[in-house]
Formats: sequence, C-alpha cells, structure tokens
Amino acid sequence: MTLIDPVLLKSRLGAMAGRFDVDVLAECDSSNSELLRRAEQGAPAGSVIVAEQQTAGRGRRGRQWLSAPATSLTFSLLWRFDGSAAKLSGLSLAIGAGLARALEQLGAQGICLKWPNDVLLRNGDDYAKLAGILIELASDRRGTQVVIGIGLNLHPPAGDLPQPTAGLSQAMGTLPERHTLLAAILIALAEILEIVTVNGFFAVKNEWQARHAWQGQAVQLLADAETPLIGRCLGVDADGALLLDTGTSIERIFSGDVSLRRHG
Repeated sequence: MTLIDPVLLKSRLGAMAGRFDVDVLAECDSSNSELLRRAEQGAPAGSVIVAEQQTAGRGRRGRQWLSAPATSLTFSLLWRFDGSAAKLSGLSLAIGAGLARALEQLGAQGICLKWPNDVLLRNGDDYAKLAGILIELASDRRGTQVVIGIGLNLHPPAGDLPQPTAGLSQAMGTLPERHTLLAAILIALAEILEIVTVNGFFAVKNEWQARHAWQGQAVQLLADAETPLIGRCLGVDADGALLLDTGTSIERIFSGDVSLRRHG
C-alpha cells in the first residue's frame, strides 16, 4: 500500500487545508513521541504526523499500539490552547466524539464510546475496540500544547489480544479511501477543538453521552491493587468525570488510570 500523499490529502481537506501541516513517515517509534519532539522545537498548531508503521507506539496505561498501513490509520495532531491544562478537562472524550462524528458521516454504523478514550464497535450486545486515543499535554510560556494521538483499526487486528478488537471494515460496506478518511477525521477534530476552546467539554457532552456504550448499565472500575468499584454508570458530568451510582452515593471518577468493564 502506498503512503499517504500530503498533496492529495490537501485536496481532500478543501477549505480546511490551510489549518494543517502534514508530514508522513514510513516508520517511526511513535507518532506522539515524534510530534512531541517537534512541538518542543516550535512546530505550529495543526501539525500532523502520520505514521505508516510504528515500532514503539503507545496506548493508554503504557500499553503498546503497533500499526501498519494495510490494517490501520495512525496519526498525531498538535493543537495549542491559551491558558493552563486545567481548562481541558474532558478533552479525550471530546476527541472521541469528534472521531465518531467523522466515521458516522462516512457511513459507519454501530460506533460507540467508552470512558475515557476508546471508540468501540457494537456487535449485538457486545463491543469491540475500534480505535484508541492518547492525549499528552505540556505547558510553556505560550500556553498548553496538546498532542492528540489516534490509532484506528481499518481491519480487525490479528493475533492474541487482551480484549476484543474490531476494524472499520466491519462498520461499513466499503472502506473509504485513506486520504478521504483522514481528511474527514481531521476536519471533525478541528471543529470539536474549536468548540472546546470556547465552551469547554460541556458543549459536546450530550454528543458524547448519546454514543456512550454503557449508559445506565452495571459496570465495575478496576484500579491496580484496589477493590473493584461496582455501580450503575450514569454517564459523565460537565467536566468529563464518570458518574457511578454505587447504591449509596454518586461517585465522580476523574482518573483515567482505571479499567472500566461491564459487570455481571
């Protein structure tokens, strides 16, 4: 499969082409790591690294995320915000909503979201992971720089994996051409980021919650060396915190360093 062509991608971006500076790498350790290095050297907002193959891709909680052009689309986007990172609560959820919006506009069905940063594909009563989001923040005199890493499975990954996984090919009759797919995602992310910059996560909360896989269902939260917390999932609040009805109280969960699973 040929590499993403930045010139062809620009034509797909249309009027939004000027918002992005795209570089395509045949191979790198991690698109997030590479973009973080470039951000430190002054890369502008809207910089995008597309990694056709990752050798040390990173997911949430230190998990590995490998990629290959025939089976996945992996890229990172740099955005800058004025002010502190404290204003960016719920950002990973907003990015998930933007990604889901783009996929649905292209014809994908069964797209759901899982707190705090997974995109799932519904299969009957079950769900499988379709995409992951990794957001990394850094602050400097210019404000807060955000590197948003996205790994999207185009086809179901092979091998023995720790959780059910899916590919976009299972959500639609025909996969869109990769330039069209990436352009649609970048445009949707820019729209979401502009909304969050002005109004915060609250402005897209309902959009996220409408796709919430386990809304109203019994779930358990697992953290390392701690007793599982069990309750009914009520969705999220205006800050992106998970709301869990334990039967005795409503718990607000902020830390993403937990594993959320269906209970029972």
